[in-house]
Amino acid sequence: MKIDSNYQLTYCTNIHPGETWSAVFRNLKDYVPVIGKNLAGDQPFAIGLRLSDLASRQLLENNQLQELKSWLETNNFYVFTFNGFPYGGFHRQTVKDEVHQPDWTTPDRLAYTKRLFDILAALLPDDQEGGVSTSPLSYKLWHRDDQAKINEVFKTSTEHLVEIALHLKQIKEKSGKLLHLDIEPEPDGLLENSKEVVAYFNQWLIPIGSDYLVNHLGISKEEAEESLREHIQICYDVCHFAVAFEEPETVFNLFQKENIKIGKVQISAALKAEFPKESADRQKIKQAFETLVESTYLHQVVEKRSNGSLVQYNDLPVALAHFDNQDISAWRTHFHVPIFVKHYGILASTQEDIVKVIALLKNHPYTQHLEAETYTWEVLPNEIKLNLADSITRELSWVTAQFNKE
Repeated sequence: MKIDSNYQLTYCTNIHPGETWSAVFRNLKDYVPVIGKNLAGDQPFAIGLRLSDLASRQLLENNQLQELKSWLETNNFYVFTFNGFPYGGFHRQTVKDEVHQPDWTTPDRLAYTKRLFDILAALLPDDQEGGVSTSPLSYKLWHRDDQAKINEVFKTSTEHLVEIALHLKQIKEKSGKLLHLDIEPEPDGLLENSKEVVAYFNQWLIPIGSDYLVNHLGISKEEAEESLREHIQICYDVCHFAVAFEEPETVFNLFQKENIKIGKVQISAALKAEFPKESADRQKIKQAFETLVESTYLHQVVEKRSNGSLVQYNDLPVALAHFDNQDISAWRTHFHVPIFVKHYGILASTQEDIVKVIALLKNHPYTQHLEAETYTWEVLPNEIKLNLADSITRELSWVTAQFNKE
């Protein structure tokens, strides 16, 4: 739905379990009319689609894409963004680092993403731009301490991303629709913070991509670079950058300085805690984090030490093994929680970072696309879990209220 004069707001349907197209469509029919009525009334309501590889293939069979288009038009719904990060199963199974598989070195990831863009181009309203968020190329810990392997991952991934840019340039020339791939940095991704994003664009994407487009299209280097920056952008997931202790204004300013565009802001909150000196209070914090241990997703932890240095752990159980270190001053963990709640018992959320991001967006339209993404609903502890439709409604209402504040 449209908020303010610059932004499209939706929620990501990866909150709903379902890996087949029939399951996805059933969830859309069950939840979106209720949520849309609550929030938009009779006005158009947006959907942020998440399709697995399987669902994307099935959607293109037996006229089902046309059926979806008709359902959207009949109900005054529309789609402007896809979450193309999780390729395979994402609920009710162990996901962990497999969420990065297949990574951008593979033809499978390339073909899947092209397919998502073809579907999006068919669904996207003529007066809007569209985006697909994607993984941060690969999972860093698969290639640790092997620089030659890391360089090969960067090279092959970049070649595939440039193929996407060419594909999107051709779609724009044919249909007039602007589409962009939005790389989503996250903890332990091959790209996990703003400095790594800038280094990737300057050292890999722009040099390799410009040469490729010049050779294939006969355009100038300047035109090639402009096309790359138009079609390859960044998904700023607020939770991910908050876990990395990066200030939103610093990141936004850096990206603007480096001419790196933000294609989508995913509005999400992590959990955090400041560590008191008293042992009894620290143990209460430990017990609160222990209730969050579960087997589905990675919950990376970034730890701040008393001297300001940062230490990373690839999952919450690994971090808990180091909990008794008296030098720890704070923890932030990659555990998406409903964005409208600031405190969860003794723990807090990084909601403040969302407030900062919205304040920045109110002064400068860095992107048109906003998507609430709290996909962990099924694994949330019962004491912080709400009715799903009510929770989604409250999340989007809270975002709208933040934009309307003076």
